[in-house]
Amino acid sequence: VKGSDILLAPGMNIHRSPLCGRNFEYFSEDPFITGKTAAAVVKGVQKAGVSACPKHFACNNQETNRTKTDSRLSERALREIYLKGFEICVKEAQPKTLMTSYNKINGVWGHYNYNLCTNILRKEWGFKGLVMTDWWMQYTESPEFPKLKDNAYRVRAGVDVLMPGGKRSGKRKPDGTLLKTYGEKDGITLGEMQEVAKHVLSVVLDIKY
Repeated sequence: VKGSDILLAPGMNIHRSPLCGRNFEYFSEDPFITGKTAAAVVKGVQKAGVSACPKHFACNNQETNRTKTDSRLSERALREIYLKGFEICVKEAQPKTLMTSYNKINGVWGHYNYNLCTNILRKEWGFKGLVMTDWWMQYTESPEFPKLKDNAYRVRAGVDVLMPGGKRSGKRKPDGTLLKTYGEKDGITLGEMQEVAKHVLSVVLDIKY
């Protein structure tokens, strides 16, 4: 978000496999230790006037093919292992931003996952900040709302900002999918657009609400 300082950290994924290429960045195989440590990091970073960005939400526990994997797990495992650290961090430290994961979670991409990004993160845990994608995202259509795809689908899920694409950025061109469905039946609503604006401005202007 231009005009704001955001540290893209802490990395909070669980040490599920010793072969994960970013275990050095993550804290532990224990979700309680992960959550408590991340909360301390977020508090320290944000005390210095910089927004913290816990990542990758959620179940991004390997590097190999992480843009194509599907993490299949039970509700209990999801809640008690892979989300618990994020829950502790959000409730105790109130990070201003959060980054989604590349992978699918039980068949739904992280950046299109309404259950994770809205029902759990915002409604259950009370997260008030900005949710961003990782540095490129998979494009797809919504099975629940056939008119929604790509960025419109992302906004419906509760993800506010699409980040740039790195080496793939040349393939990322505006296609009008976000505003194309505005005002149509099952399309993006004014309320959803206003929520996105509110979350972005809360970081840019450091608004408390």
